[in-house]
Amino acid sequence: MDVLLTGGSGFVGSCVAKRLLDEGHRVTAAVRGSEMRFDARLECWRFEELSADQDWRVALEGKSLVIHCAARVHVMSDSAVDPLSEFRNVNVDGTCALARQAAEAGVRRFIFISSIKVNGESTSLGLPYRADDIPAPQDFYGISKFEAEQGVRKVAAETGMEVVIIRPPLVYGPRVKGNFASMITLVGKGFPLPLGAIHNKRSLVGIDNLVDLIVYCIDHPAAANQVFLAGDGEDLSTTELLRGVGKALGKPARLIPVPAGLLQFGATLLGRKAMAQRLLGSLQVDISKTCELLDWKPPYTVEEGLRRCFERSN
Repeated sequence: MDVLLTGGSGFVGSCVAKRLLDEGHRVTAAVRGSEMRFDARLECWRFEELSADQDWRVALEGKSLVIHCAARVHVMSDSAVDPLSEFRNVNVDGTCALARQAAEAGVRRFIFISSIKVNGESTSLGLPYRADDIPAPQDFYGISKFEAEQGVRKVAAETGMEVVIIRPPLVYGPRVKGNFASMITLVGKGFPLPLGAIHNKRSLVGIDNLVDLIVYCIDHPAAANQVFLAGDGEDLSTTELLRGVGKALGKPARLIPVPAGLLQFGATLLGRKAMAQRLLGSLQVDISKTCELLDWKPPYTVEEGLRRCFERSN
């Protein structure tokens, strides 16, 4: 199959590219002008910015599938004067322009990697998000991803191009960045952490499980025009996750059992409520629709995913 993959040099996109190439697909990776080829088997098509004005006709020629991973990603300290407009310019206008041109070029299916932030920021313990819940995005990134979903689905309704939307929670794997990478560093260096008594539940998805789901959706007839939540199928507390990271590293996590309420109070005083929510709050996803409709299950457990993460990063 001839595939156009956007975000092909990113964390998720590069793993998708490798899997597709290994399975014999012909992949054109759309990469920004300064990015380098990361796999000699790839054909690269360079563009400057994901925007409403980008002309995709050459890149789309002969393609039957688009996997759209490129996005303006969520950042902790956004320096943009108008962050929501910046997110909309890229994630909404750019995505919708690509989808419209893909439909005009005869692309059969468009797989859009969205975000669990479309559903919201947190869940009550034991009440996970479901794929068909009413979206309730709260930050600019989540809002832009939801609006992009709406735009892509509108294109699908008007043109007949099939659309598949996948919303992953936190993705982990080799060379992951951000908060998960910081967690790995702290555990690996043996720093004592006051997170030994946290009883929240959070869903994650290992990169291998996410890539498997994306590839599963390439030609599965039941995937057409559906929204799926991604996940490992196992929810962990922050304490359990840190212990799992330590086990995978072969360096047991040094965790001090400080009550969550006390940590929450301290974080509030220090103006770090958002960080506390990620460490202390729950965010669970129900992947039953994904598993049942597609007859799919995550191929790796969290323990296996963490082990593979560190085996492959060495």
